[in-house]
Amino acid sequence: MTIDYTPLSSLIFLIGEATIILIASAVVVAFILVIISLYSIRTGKLYIPQTLRAGIVLMEGLMKAIFRLVGLEDREMLAFFIKLHNTMNKAAFEKIPVAERALFMPQCLRSSQCPAHLSQEGLKCTSCGRCTVGQAQKMLGRMGYRIFIVPGSSFIKRMVQKYRPKALIGIGCLSEVKEGIDMADKMGLVVMGVVTIREGCVETIVEWSEVYEVALLGLDPASIPEDLHIPAN
Repeated sequence: MTIDYTPLSSLIFLIGEATIILIASAVVVAFILVIISLYSIRTGKLYIPQTLRAGIVLMEGLMKAIFRLVGLEDREMLAFFIKLHNTMNKAAFEKIPVAERALFMPQCLRSSQCPAHLSQEGLKCTSCGRCTVGQAQKMLGRMGYRIFIVPGSSFIKRMVQKYRPKALIGIGCLSEVKEGIDMADKMGLVVMGVVTIREGCVETIVEWSEVYEVALLGLDPASIPEDLHIPAN
């Protein structure tokens, strides 16, 4: 008995052809999104952010490869992703009451002479005056924020599971903020990121004006301290 493999061969050919078309289409779409992204980065203005965000979610790896191919530095790429994410999350963040928000600071913002001790909920700031963290923590606390100074993502996960906030503000270096955004997205939380202006493991610096700008989104003016001021870096 002779078996006719012609239909099977035709099916395999069609599957292969469809796969090639899908891959080619994905590459073309990714190139278009990269071009739009690069133009947004150069002009400082986001174009079709919803489409860009959807594309990054679906084709992040491919887009990163193309970004590197055209010479875009990883720092620029991460900064753009974070800016895009913040822009898309701003409206949702504004609607969440401050009582359901939490703010996470990295321990590297503190002074190298910091006397704070690590607890199960992160570092407990003593407001010793050696750095600006204590002053900022007091001001943000008066707004109603639950604040944590943490050494790593494991603390963030634990505090989220314990207190169940609906929105987060995360401060950190580019890679930390991107990692935190990805983690928060998986947990179904609205997150806004603020990137430090000096990186490292000790005595990093953040523009507190940027932190307050995010923290004040959606707040009732009556809950904003009248003496709100920005600590010097």
